[in-house]
Amino acid sequence: MPKVLISDKLSPAAVAIFAERGVEADLRPGLSPDELKAALPGYDGLAIRSATKVTADVVAAADGLKVVGRAGIGVDNVDIAAATAKGIVVMNTPFGNAITTAEHTIAMMFSLARQIPQADASTQAGKWEKSRFMGVELTGKTLGVIGCGNIGSIVADRARGLKMRVVAYDPFLSQDRAVSMGVEKVELDELFARADVVTLHVPNTEATRHMIDAAAIAKMKRGVRILNCARGGLVVEEDLRAALDDGQVAGAAFDVFAVEPAKESPLFGHPAVVCTPHLGASTAEAQENVALQIAEQMSDYLLTGAVSNALNMPSVSAEEAPKLRPYLHLAEQLGSFAGQITESAIKSATFEFQGEVAELNCRPITAVALTGVFTPLLQTVNMVSAPIVARERGVAIAETKRERCDAYHTLIRVTLETERRTRSVAGTLFDGEKPRIVEIEGVPLEAEVTDHMLFVRNQDKPGLIGGLGTVLGDAGVNIASFHLGRRNAGEDAVALVAVDEALPDDLLTTVSGLPNVLSAKALRF
Repeated sequence: MPKVLISDKLSPAAVAIFAERGVEADLRPGLSPDELKAALPGYDGLAIRSATKVTADVVAAADGLKVVGRAGIGVDNVDIAAATAKGIVVMNTPFGNAITTAEHTIAMMFSLARQIPQADASTQAGKWEKSRFMGVELTGKTLGVIGCGNIGSIVADRARGLKMRVVAYDPFLSQDRAVSMGVEKVELDELFARADVVTLHVPNTEATRHMIDAAAIAKMKRGVRILNCARGGLVVEEDLRAALDDGQVAGAAFDVFAVEPAKESPLFGHPAVVCTPHLGASTAEAQENVALQIAEQMSDYLLTGAVSNALNMPSVSAEEAPKLRPYLHLAEQLGSFAGQITESAIKSATFEFQGEVAELNCRPITAVALTGVFTPLLQTVNMVSAPIVARERGVAIAETKRERCDAYHTLIRVTLETERRTRSVAGTLFDGEKPRIVEIEGVPLEAEVTDHMLFVRNQDKPGLIGGLGTVLGDAGVNIASFHLGRRNAGEDAVALVAVDEALPDDLLTTVSGLPNVLSAKALRF
């Protein structure tokens, strides 16, 4: 039974989901970093919220960990690069709190426009400062939405319901999508120039960090209002405070801060600033939704291999997983075969899918095949870390699909371009689930992969079978099956021999010295 450690507070219903699905879950919130590192070995999954920090040190201590599940959208508290390098899937729940966070943004905008928190404090203090709190209408104003993903698009929709004009900046927003949303797609500088209210809905990345600084604020309308319910660090808080002091910015509403928990900030104490303690996802509905979703996602992955909302590997739906499983097995064997017969640096790897497999989600298959390629050299690589390993080593990856397959109903071919030559191996499925190798370096043959095999490249001349059989027999090695292939009579040929045990190096040397043998390689699967 898979085991999951839950290190932050999670809904009891989520814990129950793990149990119902057949996953053992231990709820241990409040662990210190050292306690977490000591506790993780032996667990397959780690379920967290925002309190647990999955640092590189934690990842290094997490032997056997397969998945980290974040109940929520932000993964700033997870070292994704370290997790990926160790082959750990990192998944989140990007949709469970989108409405809640969008609603909080709208609430903050109203609070800012009508100075509600300040007016509330004044009134409850026994004052009646009606003329002091002169607000502005939102109807007819222009809202500039930076980032039009899940949350930003909901904010835009709600703003349009308030009869606001909406302009949006998002490099990934298509013109057709913008039209369907009823927003105007603009460049960032134009958004700054036109917006009465600017709201941020982007992750904190190298490209977005400090995107609102003194230079950006100077491009905005005088009297603009700025909202940040996305991520701390998107705005240079010192620059914003200066702009508030000189009147360039009329007000700001922040739910997130550069340092959290925010005990102090340049924004604190300014009369035109509204602050909340990262409440964007803090509704009962959202907390329940993300907890239930992460429990389902982690259970699916640990029990069936289905991958949802992963940040470092391709998604595989629960429906796709059983269809992909035999292809994943075949791809791993083909990749391993190609990797084991490759002796020089790999420049590129091409994964070709023909026939029925071309209709499937092939990215996971490519990742598994790539894992097979690198495993003989690196051992610890898996389908999560393999693409990173390829990128780090400068290996170009290509994936091609062809709906028709001339010889078989389905076919996968792995081709490696090395510094010396090109190597390829292809395979298919018999009876829908039994992997078979059907081509090696362009030579056709049919062979089932077994634990121990001998691969021989030879010249197609008489005597090979007898000589090879004699050498193996004299060494006490039993032949389970013997497969031969050639392009044309008298040309280069291949032999793939299944044997019952691993072959020692001295025996390989003897085989390599046989007449007409070009090379011999022991393979293990």
